[in-house]
Amino acid sequence: MNSALPEQVPCPTCKKKIRKDQSAHYPFCSERCQLVDLGQWLKEGYRIEGDEPLNMNGDDED
Repeated sequence: MNSALPEQVPCPTCKKKIRKDQSAHYPFCSERCQLVDLGQWLKEGYRIEGDEPLNMNGDDED
């Protein structure tokens, strides 16, 4: 059976090439890289670009 995943993928944090069977923290190469990524997510370091921010108050401004 041919796997859909590539043989090696870059760690999202440090870009080190790893295979799925090399890391218990896949797709990260280590627990450290996994925690760095989680920290970025928690402090909202990742942003999706768009025209306007979403209205989180539930008020319609129409």
